[in-house]
Amino acid sequence: MMRVLPTMNLLAAAVLLAGCANLSPDFERPDLPVPATLSNAATDSAAPGSDVPLLGWRDFAQGPQLPALIALALDNNRDLRVAVLSIERARAQYGVERANLFPGIAATGQGSRSRTPQGVNATGTGSGGSSGQVNSQYSAQLGLSSYELDFFGRVRNLNDVALQAYLSVTENQRSVQLTLVAEVSNAWLTLAADQQRLQLAQETLASRQASYALTERIFALGATSGLVLAQNQTTVDSARLEVASFSSLVARDRNALDALVGSSVPAELLPVNAASGPSGQFAIAAAQPAASVLLALPADLSSQVLLRRPDVAAAEFSLRGTYASIGAARAAFFPSISLTASVGTGSNALSGLFESGSGSWSFIPQIRLPIFDAGRNQSNLEVAEANQGIAVAQYEKVVQTAFREVADAFADRATLTQRLAAQTSLLEATQRTFTLSDARFKAGVDNYLTVLDAQRSLYAAQQTLIGLQLAEQANRITLYKVLGGG
Repeated sequence: MMRVLPTMNLLAAAVLLAGCANLSPDFERPDLPVPATLSNAATDSAAPGSDVPLLGWRDFAQGPQLPALIALALDNNRDLRVAVLSIERARAQYGVERANLFPGIAATGQGSRSRTPQGVNATGTGSGGSSGQVNSQYSAQLGLSSYELDFFGRVRNLNDVALQAYLSVTENQRSVQLTLVAEVSNAWLTLAADQQRLQLAQETLASRQASYALTERIFALGATSGLVLAQNQTTVDSARLEVASFSSLVARDRNALDALVGSSVPAELLPVNAASGPSGQFAIAAAQPAASVLLALPADLSSQVLLRRPDVAAAEFSLRGTYASIGAARAAFFPSISLTASVGTGSNALSGLFESGSGSWSFIPQIRLPIFDAGRNQSNLEVAEANQGIAVAQYEKVVQTAFREVADAFADRATLTQRLAAQTSLLEATQRTFTLSDARFKAGVDNYLTVLDAQRSLYAAQQTLIGLQLAEQANRITLYKVLGGG
């Protein structure tokens, strides 16, 4: 057994020398193909900067209902569950590749017994006999098989490809989670807005039904025409249509929220209808309480902030993986050396398997030098280089898309305050117009067409204000998502 030591030392030295070279190109992050700053016209701050609040979704979402609903979705959503399992799969695949960096050592034991007839000679012919020869052989070995000495970094580069794929999948999971938080928040807000619209339509219907009943009594007394009664009937029917439409929308919103959460949403986590005016009164639409924090951002935000978005980070990891693939493709042009070695014992009798003098060993190095492969290795290298070019273009496209999404969110934020103020003023004006036109009609000064027109304008203004309030809340969530969350 002592004579095995020089061979094992040589093997250990070879293992230590493995990986002396790495043929992959050095990674260089491409320059961002977008302007250096993102202009934020919605802030009063004039100072440029790159700082964005790093808020977790629990700090970003406001109120008791929405955070609890998001937590429920993160536990039950199937898309997120698939993303998490994809991470586990990528981690396991990385483990498989990483194992190739180390020699695999296995222990084997073998025993055999055979009988040769007495009359069989060395050529396999002979006459029969009543007795024969029984042979026994036993062995126990410890060895490694076809371990590649990674002198040119092929195995390490393949390991790095798997590592970058794992990191990319991890970022994809973060992207799915961020998207889920935004979608649940938007679905919750949409349900709240449609509940407001439904409540407004129901109150409008009640008011118009009361007006129609009054007009019907006046018509019975002969104090008004059948035209006015018919016009009143149209307002009632249109309000009934609106109630039915918004009832359907609310039900669909509930279904969408259940699908995102992955289970039936408890009633206590649903939005509560905003308070409205007394029945029969046209009150200004009340806004839902803010469901999320409005991020405080500088006037000119550095585009470097886009690098923290999970989709940008995932694209960068994928790009890094293509650099390692080039290194593995280059290594295929060079010789590869693999080792097979074993140490053990052998004996004709099981009892003598571990006795002195029964030791055995083998050492089988193998070198493979590519001479002619009909251009296979060159084509594989060209494929790897083309994949790198594709990954660069994809990375730049992701960055450009991210820049546009942030710029669009800033553009919406810049005008939302003005639009809300203008719509609120418009609603107040249409409320006064309706009140005055209704009074003039009852006094006999104006016809009912003026009242009808003012009534429709008021209802449209109320619905528009609810939509703008929803847009303002959704913009907060969009900013949080497009800036990479917390």
